[in-house]
Amino acid sequence: MPDILCLGEPMLEFNQQPIGPDGRSLYLEGHGGDTSNAAIAAARSGADAGIIACMGEDRPAQSFAELWAMEGVDTVTVRTDPEAPTGIYFVTHGPQGHDFTFYRKGSAASRMRVQDVPEEAIRSARILHLSGISLGISDTACDAGFHAIQVARKAGVTVSFDTNLRLRLWPLHRAAACIHTAVGMSDLVFPSLDDARLLTGLKEPDAIADFYLRLCPMVLLKLGAEGLLVATREARARIPGFAVQAVDATGAGDTLAGAFMARAVAGDDVWQAARYANAAAALSTTGYGAVAPIPTAAEVHAFLELQRI
Repeated sequence: MPDILCLGEPMLEFNQQPIGPDGRSLYLEGHGGDTSNAAIAAARSGADAGIIACMGEDRPAQSFAELWAMEGVDTVTVRTDPEAPTGIYFVTHGPQGHDFTFYRKGSAASRMRVQDVPEEAIRSARILHLSGISLGISDTACDAGFHAIQVARKAGVTVSFDTNLRLRLWPLHRAAACIHTAVGMSDLVFPSLDDARLLTGLKEPDAIADFYLRLCPMVLLKLGAEGLLVATREARARIPGFAVQAVDATGAGDTLAGAFMARAVAGDDVWQAARYANAAAALSTTGYGAVAPIPTAAEVHAFLELQRI
C-alpha cells in the first residue's frame, strides 16, 4: 500500500485563461481537488502516494482515473458511486487573485460514509493527509474524515491536515470547531495565513503559530509569496519566498503539502523538507491550473540549485 494516503474530493477543473483578441473568456479543462493535488505533488516528488475518494460513474471520473494512472497515484482505495456525479469547479482571475465557483452539491465524494473508510489501507500507510474541505463537504464526509484520523492515530500513522477553509461549504463557527478538533488530532498542520486569521481571530504569523502549536506539534504556516513559517515546539524559522513569474496560485498550497510529505517520507528533516516544498509551491504558480504546473523532483532540485549559484 502507498506510504502517503490523501482523503478528499477530486474535482474536474475549468480554469479561466487570458482573454483573447476576440474578447472571449476561454477555460482550460484540468483536474483539481486539494487532496488529489497533494497526492500528485507527492508522487511527482518521488513518493508512493494514493488517494481515498468516492467518484461518480462519469467522464470526469474516467479523466481522473487516467490522470492518476499516468502520475503513478494508487487508486485501490477509490470507490465509484453510480448514483452521484463527480464535482466540478471554475477558476476565474482578477485583481484580487483567483476565485472559485463550485458545483459539488450531492457529489459522490459528499456521500462518503464511515463505512467507506479503508481502514486496513490507512493502517498500512506512513502518512494520512486530509483537509478542511474533506470534512466540510457534508456531515457524513466529516464523520468519515474523523474516523479515518482515529484509525490512523491508533495505528501510529502520522496525520497531516491542511485547514483549507471554504466558507461556501459551512459557517465559520462550525468550520473552526471541526477544523481545530482535527488539528488537535494531527501531527502536522498546514494553515494558510488568510485561513488562520479567520479561524483564530489572530493577525500576526507568530501568534498564529503559537495558537496551533498548542493543538499540534508541527505547524507550516503558508504566507503566500512571502514564503513559509515553520514552527515546532522546540524551534521555528521563516523560509523566504522565491521570486517567480506567478500567473495562477491555484493548488500552490496543495503542492506544498504534497512535496513536504514526500521529502519527509524520504528522510529529510523538517527544515530541508520545508525549503524543498516552498520551492515546489512557487514553481506551481508559474502555469495555469492546479495540476499541470506541479513540478517534478528534478525540476525542484534544479530550481534550488540555481538559487545557490
